[in-house]
Amino acid sequence: MGLLEGRVALVTGVSRRQGIGYAIASRLRGMGAEVFVQHHVPHDEAQPWGADSVDEVLAGVGAQGLGVDLADPEGPERLVAAAVEAFGRVDVLVCNHARSGGDGSLAEVDAEMLDGHHAVNTRSSILLAQAFARRWEGREGGRVVFLTSGQNLGPMPGEVAYAASKGALAAIVATLSHELADRGITVNAVNPGPTDTGWAGPELADFVNERMPLKRWGQPDDAARLISWLCTGDAAWITGQVINSEGGFRR
Repeated sequence: MGLLEGRVALVTGVSRRQGIGYAIASRLRGMGAEVFVQHHVPHDEAQPWGADSVDEVLAGVGAQGLGVDLADPEGPERLVAAAVEAFGRVDVLVCNHARSGGDGSLAEVDAEMLDGHHAVNTRSSILLAQAFARRWEGREGGRVVFLTSGQNLGPMPGEVAYAASKGALAAIVATLSHELADRGITVNAVNPGPTDTGWAGPELADFVNERMPLKRWGQPDDAARLISWLCTGDAAWITGQVINSEGGFRR
């Protein structure tokens, strides 16, 4: 019997087989959970890596899913409601989604960039946690996991809007975990460090050799192993934490 048998997990940002979200959803499914995923193909289509077939992604995970633009203020509520309608409950929420691109340095960033990243990366994650908690009826076993980006450990040059929006998630974990602890819900965040989701080419070999002690990029499943464990009963005593899983990344 899997560690998550009889549980339902909602994972956001599952639209590419090379992505962290796909690895997380696959891990949770393999541990026995029913899985519902969010995808937003237009975002990936606009990026250099392109989009995968959503039908193939869902089939690969063995999940149900819904396309939702989480920049829409009503998107989080609609997504959680769809997951509950599909499975009757949600026990685990993993906010893996992120807005990529359209970023810049302090000299380049503008209000639209800042607002766009905040809406997707920060606001929607908090609203997802709210919608999840509103429906939670258990006494223990609720899990919320955010993904952050290590911006508190060192600079992220040229990524002001992204770093600000992900930093806000790391900052809010302690408050949300305090609010939800009495209801049996843990809240944590994971920083997966530099992870190759299909963008890291051979031109970055020197970076890997100089900055990564294990001489390789992080792989999506490196993050997925930790995140899926945080969703189990074995991690019931861990809440309010930002956990860095970077393979010794040297800034």
